[in-house]
Formats: sequence, C-alpha cells, structure tokens
Amino acid sequence: MKYFDKDENLLLKRSFAVGLAGIILCLVPLYQNYSPFAANNIINIVHGVGLAAQMFALSIAVLVLRKRKIAPTIKEKAQKMTLILTVAIMFFILAV
Repeated sequence: MKYFDKDENLLLKRSFAVGLAGIILCLVPLYQNYSPFAANNIINIVHGVGLAAQMFALSIAVLVLRKRKIAPTIKEKAQKMTLILTVAIMFFILAV
C-alpha cells in the first residue's frame, strides 16, 4: 500500500513521531558541545540521521497537504506540522 492511499490522520501521527525522533536526535550534538563526556566521532552521524528524519517527516506532512479532498482541520494540522518542522530543520542546520 502506498503512502498516498493511507489515512491522513495516520500519516500525520507518523509525521509527528518521526519528526519528534529527529528533533531529539538533533539535540544530542548540542548537548555534546557543552559536555566533556560525549564522544566526538559518532556525533556527526547522529546529527545527519536527525536531519534526515526531520526531512522525512516534513515530506509526509507535505504529502498530506497535496491530497485533494481532506478536511479543513486536517489541512490546518498539516500546515502547522510543516511550519514547525521547517523551523526546526533551519534551527538545527544553523545551530551546529
């Protein structure tokens, strides 16, 4: 089954979960900058995986917006999700 055929609420829940995981993974390098205990080798990979997860969540939210017949409440949630994920991606790209 393709993503475009799935329910909009399910897609937004997945987008939220993946986006939250990406944000948490991107917070790890920020913690590492101020902590002497974290290793430096793996931090770039963790940051990249976090950004990739946020991009994937953003693409799911945009996919929901591109559907033709969706309820206005779902469209509003998808727009908010898109805005929040875009701001988070921009923050984590510029912060590290």
